[in-house]
Amino acid sequence: MHFTKPAWVAHKDTSAKSDSTKRLSIFSVHVHPDGSRIATGGLDAKVRIWSTKPILNPASEESNRPPKSLCTLTMHTGPVLTVRWAHSGRWLASGSDDEIVMVWDLDPNARGKVWGSDEVNVEGWKPMKRLPGHESDVTDVAWAPEDRYLASVGLDSKVLIWCGFTLERLHKLDQHQGFVKGVCWDPVGEFLATQSDDRSVKIWRTSDWSLEAEVKKPFEDSPGSTFFRRLSWSPDGAHITASNATNNKGFVFIAAVITRGTWTSDISLVGHENTVEVAAYNPHIFLRNPAAPVATSNICSVVALGADDRSVSVWQTKSARPLIVAKEVFDRQIMDLSWSWDGMTLYAASSDGTIAVFAFEQDELEGIAPHSVQEQYLSKFGFIPPPLPEGYSHVSSSSHNVSEVRSQSTTFNTTTVGGEVVNVLVAKRNDKKKRVGLTTMSSMPFAVSKPLSSKRASFLPDSDAKMGGSKPTSPLVRESFFPTPDEQPFDIPRDQNPPADVNMASGDPAISHPVYRTLGGNRQREMVVVKEINDPAAVLASLGLALPIPATLTRTTAELDGGHVFEGLNSEDGGPTSVHFFKGKQTLWLDYLSSPVIAVHATSQFCVAAMIDGSLNVYSPSGRRHDEPEIMMPTLNLGSPCSVLDGSKNCLLVITQAGLLYSWNVTKKNAFFTPVSVAPLIASPNDTIISALVRPNGTPIVNCSNGTVYSYDPTLFTWVRITDRWWSEGSDVWQGRQRSQSQVANRGIVASIESNLSGPPSEASAETPRPEWWSTAMTLGHLETRLHAARLLDSPVEYKQYLTLYAKKIADEGFRAKGEELIKDLCGPIYWRPGEEKVSGWSPTVVGLIKRDLLKDVLSQFVKSRTLQKLGQDWQDLLKKITSEAM
Repeated sequence: MHFTKPAWVAHKDTSAKSDSTKRLSIFSVHVHPDGSRIATGGLDAKVRIWSTKPILNPASEESNRPPKSLCTLTMHTGPVLTVRWAHSGRWLASGSDDEIVMVWDLDPNARGKVWGSDEVNVEGWKPMKRLPGHESDVTDVAWAPEDRYLASVGLDSKVLIWCGFTLERLHKLDQHQGFVKGVCWDPVGEFLATQSDDRSVKIWRTSDWSLEAEVKKPFEDSPGSTFFRRLSWSPDGAHITASNATNNKGFVFIAAVITRGTWTSDISLVGHENTVEVAAYNPHIFLRNPAAPVATSNICSVVALGADDRSVSVWQTKSARPLIVAKEVFDRQIMDLSWSWDGMTLYAASSDGTIAVFAFEQDELEGIAPHSVQEQYLSKFGFIPPPLPEGYSHVSSSSHNVSEVRSQSTTFNTTTVGGEVVNVLVAKRNDKKKRVGLTTMSSMPFAVSKPLSSKRASFLPDSDAKMGGSKPTSPLVRESFFPTPDEQPFDIPRDQNPPADVNMASGDPAISHPVYRTLGGNRQREMVVVKEINDPAAVLASLGLALPIPATLTRTTAELDGGHVFEGLNSEDGGPTSVHFFKGKQTLWLDYLSSPVIAVHATSQFCVAAMIDGSLNVYSPSGRRHDEPEIMMPTLNLGSPCSVLDGSKNCLLVITQAGLLYSWNVTKKNAFFTPVSVAPLIASPNDTIISALVRPNGTPIVNCSNGTVYSYDPTLFTWVRITDRWWSEGSDVWQGRQRSQSQVANRGIVASIESNLSGPPSEASAETPRPEWWSTAMTLGHLETRLHAARLLDSPVEYKQYLTLYAKKIADEGFRAKGEELIKDLCGPIYWRPGEEKVSGWSPTVVGLIKRDLLKDVLSQFVKSRTLQKLGQDWQDLLKKITSEAM
């Protein structure tokens, strides 16, 4: 395999006032179906088209034949976030910050100078159609099979479907509750998948554009503010690999693999040290055994992942280990990936303004099958697409028709690459930086803090497992591969313990044992197809209220550890609504409800079902609404339907459609505070609540679309900001400024929240002139906000960490007055004794930590400062006297 980074592929600011050598971010890259050119979109608001031959062939690069830069397209007025060639190769679609989708067509007469610059277009592309419709940035676009449709998604939370022939808008899908940042098509043509900051992947039927399924579990704790959530559908139609997923409550970054039909995610690709931004499948089907016939059990795929840890990994799904891991290929995160149509070359783009290219040899991608195999295999699904619009076809006599494009891709691979050495494998950026190289799986750091189940593929540390070496012997590795579609578990496995009425030795009924019954225990779990019963927007309109509510689906599910599932079932024909608690397929208990269920949640302490009529049922783990002789929680009537539902241990949070937030201790049967309105958090009509959750101490956390996260402080009777993207404008300790986040397993709640807000550094902000003391004031204000957040959210480890950083900043700057005030707050009255809290009004602890112990850490920072050294030493002496006298 050959690796290269063409330095001449760049988007640069050509304005007169700028540094013309500075690279601007590249947000997207895509290879033309004939393999001869790539398109890139960047921060300069331009689409650029480049020849691939100079990238892959050193002789061509030296001779500049063909020219390296083919065309620059300048109609967008904002950064270009996505570029995608049509399958026919005739058109190029681009989406931008300017809210517009552009479709470009080849124009032989459009060559010449680029307007306003010295660049020359040797190939002409003209804007064929301007597609307005989005109300915010367009983050991704995708062409359907045979170019029947074009889908576009954006930060307006909308999915727009355009006709692939007339380019007229056909449909608007608006059920996402957050920014939509990824879209891909089923290769069969039956479904469309979209991924959003609302922490879900939605599957849409192309037959009627209604919702087929919604996948949430692997994204529940995913970072909420990554630049993209680009997902990809495998060429055999069996799986979707989705980016920006996590395991272990957000501490392990993964790509989630979603299985067609069941729409469940039981498989993970684990190993990247930071958020996975993009997944891209090789367009070819691969055979597990090339000598065996084409069958479902013999098919696998190759998928590439790009992440914020600046690394690219490539996986063949018959193996638990990646084929390659390219570590730190870029200086900043990876924005996009694209495979050539022949499946032998992978292109990656980064926000550092460069692209990297991986050219594989035939024997490195074992089992690659021709595209005809894919076409034959997909026919088994029996999906019949709608008829073409009359008088339209994408097949023409031009040089870009499909048959010619595919033949050109094969020819291109053999004639231009051949056996030539394209570039050295290991590249050196400079003497002070690490060498960029392809590493085997064994050299990847192990970032998983607990054992993985046998269904999770992972980077596993194994010093003997070198590329091309002996096969791994771990049973986990042997079993951790993509099961074929026929092998995919349709349900959660049944509990291994036999029922009480079965003899363990023989399996025959054991008459001597009593037969215990449970409510609904004789019923097996049935998988109900998830359908939308009514439109939540219509319900809102009828109620005349504000916040969005979940759609009423035929099945709503909450999963717990140990194979337990709490599920609400609504009938399409007006039949009874029920809730069930399962272990595997076995019903442990059930209940019938008077109103359709719109949301369910479950913790180890309770289960809760929210109904469309605004009522709430809370159950104990055994299905009771009684605890001891007392009522556990009666049916609660909140007056309007639930918009957000969350639980943690014994705490339950609800935000109603009317905008009231409730937080209860379920086991103690009391509220943490009186219901409070979330209206103060919505500053403008464009602001929305992206997500909300509850801490184990009952404190709510509400994430808003304006980049601010709030919590309610019951001691102040008001909402407080616990973090804000505003701090990224100048704080030295902003999460997004930290180079490495390898210690993710140690992150507390405040750091996790802040990392969700941390996107790529703003280049425009970095160049904005700032007043004197800007960074210092921002850093201190940010740390003070962090301290309050850690106290409110009951995170003592973070409180101590942030207090140390705060003291160090004060010491570094020599702010004596601030230092003295901090010391006095932590020391309290000098003659204070235990038990005098009511008299002095001073508490000796904060978040369970002894303040005077914290003071020792603060003083140790002060004594290192030239300015505050004496202050620190004097108080160290005084603290020793106070401590000795207290004893």
